[in-house]
Amino acid sequence: MKGLQHYINQYFPLFNSLKNYDKTIFRGDLIAGVTVGIMLIPQGMAYALIAGLPPEYGLYAALVPLIIYAFMGTSRHLAVGPVALVALLVASAVSPLAESPEEYIALSILLALMVGVIQLIFGLLKMGFLVNLLSHPVLSGFVSAAAIVIGFSQLHHLLGVDSVTGALHEVLYGIAMQAGQIHLWTLAVGLAGIALIIFVKKKVPAIPGPVLAVAAGILLIFFSGLDRAGVSIVGELSAGIPSFKMPVLSWGTLTTLFPMALAIALVAFMEAIAVAKAIQQKTKTYQVDPNQELVALGTANIGGSFFQAFPITGSFSRTAVNFSTGGSTGLSSIFSAITVALTLLLLTPVFYYLPTAILAAIIMVAVYGLIEFDEIKRLWKLGHYDRYMLLATFAGTLFLGIKEGIFLGVTLSVIMLLYRSARPNNVVLGRIPGTNNYRNIKRYETEKQPEFLIFRFDAPLHFANAEYFKNQVNVLIHTNPEASCLILDLNGVNEIDSTGLDQLIDVIETLQGEGIDVQLAEVKAPVRDMIKSGTDKDKQWDFYMTIEDAVIAATDQKEVKGEDYKIHTDN
Repeated sequence: MKGLQHYINQYFPLFNSLKNYDKTIFRGDLIAGVTVGIMLIPQGMAYALIAGLPPEYGLYAALVPLIIYAFMGTSRHLAVGPVALVALLVASAVSPLAESPEEYIALSILLALMVGVIQLIFGLLKMGFLVNLLSHPVLSGFVSAAAIVIGFSQLHHLLGVDSVTGALHEVLYGIAMQAGQIHLWTLAVGLAGIALIIFVKKKVPAIPGPVLAVAAGILLIFFSGLDRAGVSIVGELSAGIPSFKMPVLSWGTLTTLFPMALAIALVAFMEAIAVAKAIQQKTKTYQVDPNQELVALGTANIGGSFFQAFPITGSFSRTAVNFSTGGSTGLSSIFSAITVALTLLLLTPVFYYLPTAILAAIIMVAVYGLIEFDEIKRLWKLGHYDRYMLLATFAGTLFLGIKEGIFLGVTLSVIMLLYRSARPNNVVLGRIPGTNNYRNIKRYETEKQPEFLIFRFDAPLHFANAEYFKNQVNVLIHTNPEASCLILDLNGVNEIDSTGLDQLIDVIETLQGEGIDVQLAEVKAPVRDMIKSGTDKDKQWDFYMTIEDAVIAATDQKEVKGEDYKIHTDN
């Protein structure tokens, strides 16, 4: 029984959060859920347009996934559902493959299933760390560029011209070629929607601006008849709850979609976990488990795919609203889903006169907030090469394409990880006068001891940097011919593999053959064990507790027995 209870608590955290549930918490969840649900209706329809799907599919994606995540997610505030960034990735993945509207829908739903399976497998295998393949500068560059691409992808709705797809320069060129065909009434409606949303956000933030813009747009078209003057409207939406339907599986399609499914799975998880942790830090009343979040998001995407949903993840804006309006548990997401379901059952005729320009206005205002101006300024001010990674990903996403931009970002992240691992920080140390402290000679005034060289390597010693370690030591020795002793400070080496061990021993034996004494200081226990087990058992190794001990032993000023440490052996 205890095993079953543990299983339930682990995979269905909602039940644990309901132990002290009362009327006050219920009221907060109800208000927050309904508020987010109302906000989700126009957003879902707008994001479906980004994905290239009929508007009602944005509402389908706001039903089953929300309910599943409510039960399985460890975040009590994360509001999942369709989001702009993932919708754009869906369009990028499906557009080159689909040959008809029906196939487009089928591939989008299949993509949700694939994303869900990938996330679920990663979660069950405790592989949440894979999200680190996208460094923050790379993700920032990608998200900022994607936000711009999303905004310009909706420009044709705002101007009333034909749609144009492709990278930013292709979209701008296509729009420019249609400059003489701009529909002024459509432009006026769209600009009015943008102005209204921004005004409400600044002056009356308690009122959801997108909902107000939708209501105003519907009333305007209904009473003015501007749709007959050429203003595009949503038209008839399919009413009713989506029925259960198996995604269409094809091995060829699966293999073609897999790279983008993997990219969407990682990006969606990063977006969700970032906002979930941000809100959790504000409350500090529960813990967010990244691996369980992967399981929850994966199951939500899988479940949604059987009810005609495209891929979903956590939303920054809706999560913030959920938190600020009193949501406390996953039940708020269930109330949001109920709100959307009632809309599909009863209110779809209301949206008949909704101008697509208003949906474009909602998207443009929303994605503007995704452009990380402050992060770009911060990285540029730091002067670190991270800024070039950001710029490369930003430019690649804008001018090569969404798919190319994200894979460029992943590639850059991996390359920089390997580069940093293969070329870690290493310094020459010297004693600060009057102390036993040793610091970088390039940053501190240290004593001059030409007969001693103290070298510190600040990374695990492994196959990727072993040759670099050897080269750095050789350069140091050859540029200091008067040195008679090399002390290796291995405090920064917390791990060593067989290649690193071979190079370390080779360096020691080579230098000793040249008459240069080599001492090992501050060697951690796992590294000591590897050194002793990887060499002749009869060989006596001297490991010194501190650099000072090694210096004293080398100068014969004081007898220091260099055996295994008797304390802190688990260092």
